[in-house]
Amino acid sequence: MNFFLKHKKVILRTLGGLMLVIGFAVHFWLTPKEGISEVEMAAANVARMEASVAGKSSSGSQVAKPDASEYIEGLKDTQEKQMKYLTILFMILGIGFLAYSFIKKEEPEV
Repeated sequence: MNFFLKHKKVILRTLGGLMLVIGFAVHFWLTPKEGISEVEMAAANVARMEASVAGKSSSGSQVAKPDASEYIEGLKDTQEKQMKYLTILFMILGIGFLAYSFIKKEEPEV
């Protein structure tokens, strides 16, 4: 406890800076990139070709499966929102720790 009180400013500034860096790094790492890369276009083309080949070979013998894509999309949207809120929380806490470490305390005269 004495160590924390002795080095409180350094600990709070380090923790605040670290939280800000982590928050910004995660935010920019998870931000979707604009446009479609060549790899994604090639994967889409391969998937389209596989679907057309599969459609020609088995015309009517497939059993209809329930579509789980809407559940997956909902899960992905929820995860994106959670990460967005988590990074915002990290940034706010980092700013709070930094601001608190710079506040000057009035020490009582003895």
